[in-house]
Amino acid sequence: MSFYEKESTALLIVDPYNDFMSDGGKLYDITKPQADSVGFYENMRKLIPVVRAAGIKVFIVPHHRTRPTDFDDWAAINPTQGETKRKECFQDGAWGGEFHPEFGPQPGDVVALEHWAQNGFANTDLDAQLKQHGMKKLIFVGFIANSCVEASARMGMELGYHVTLIKDATAAFNPEGMVAARVNAKLFAHSELTTAEFLDGLKATAKA
Repeated sequence: MSFYEKESTALLIVDPYNDFMSDGGKLYDITKPQADSVGFYENMRKLIPVVRAAGIKVFIVPHHRTRPTDFDDWAAINPTQGETKRKECFQDGAWGGEFHPEFGPQPGDVVALEHWAQNGFANTDLDAQLKQHGMKKLIFVGFIANSCVEASARMGMELGYHVTLIKDATAAFNPEGMVAARVNAKLFAHSELTTAEFLDGLKATAKA
């Protein structure tokens, strides 16, 4: 079990938008079966307050909010970007593009610049923000397990951070995505924990 010192540990909440995490969001129904299968919402409600109370800094890793001119004259738009624009997911100025009131940012959190595709570090200030705040260990939760969470966590490893995935505090669009996330995690994550295991790790750190 790794120790998670508050001075150098960050909780990264990936894409905590209403469109993902609120009933009525455009992607809520499709992700809910996978979220329910691991107790995502219950675990987020257990984990986030304890992390905040422990003094661990929270970073929000947000997806690009959809705007009408997105991808105009782009040379290469991937299918997910095209579908996100078509459905107007995370629409700028709309309820779906607002942060979830419970899982989104609170005063004192750091909100990174929006990522255009899947990697929260690509073309954003996330790495600079983490380094400026002295972070060395990153804890990842949020959406989507085999997309933005995986891409961001993998890049975090490449940049020299210690990466922990909370495997029951993330979800995917389908069961296959959940399996892919667990298979791929073995290639880059330093630690994969359940919410209960991670919270036990925090307790051990506090006692050390």
